Amino acid sequence: MRQDRRLRRRNETVQEILDTAIEVMAEEGVAALSLAEVARRIGIRPPSLYQYFPSKIAIYDALFERGMRRSVEILAPYRATIADDPCGAIAAGQEATIAWMTANPVLAQLMYWRPAPGFEPSPQAFEPAVQQLEILREALQAAVDAGQLAPAAASEEGLALYTVLISGVISQQLSNEPSAPPGQGRFTRYARTALDMFFRYYAPEEGETDDPILRRSRAATPD
Repeated sequence: MRQDRRLRRRNETVQEILDTAIEVMAEEGVAALSLAEVARRIGIRPPSLYQYFPSKIAIYDALFERGMRRSVEILAPYRATIADDPCGAIAAGQEATIAWMTANPVLAQLMYWRPAPGFEPSPQAFEPAVQQLEILREALQAAVDAGQLAPAAASEEGLALYTVLISGVISQQLSNEPSAPPGQGRFTRYARTALDMFFRYYAPEEGETDDPILRRSRAATPD
């Protein structure tokens, strides 16, 4: 029991360090993270902090993993609906993900940009990012199998194009209007338009789908 209490206290301190690091980075910038300032705010001496994290890179790594794991958790309920409506699940998951990213700009920067010189996520931290991509691949393949999208949508090209579109929306929002409330940003309001462009680009041949979103997209496309 004593060992369990020590482990619990250690985990609580680790989370406090990470939460405080986010506060410091939100105020000073991701690359300007100061371990001395983090230690000061949580009331410990800087050398004590190194018992938990040996460097700034280690803190960046832990926060990258935290953000990626949270993004996978956000997709879980929408993943459960893929079989019923793949494109609908993709759209709903995208909306939830973008809302979380814009509400957590420090983590979003670590996940989608490289704001900290010398930082590359470790294999362990990057593992949930691979999971996130596999969920997207699964959803796109389900949309292909359901006749909602053409086969190329689930190709490496399709995956890359999708991530470019959505990460681009997030990056533009955080770069130009970072303080906007989730869902009200100048750029995030066009996230669904970007997704509809993707759906339209990879729409199956005429007559191969009954999906109303794709029918509307084709109807809106000029001859």
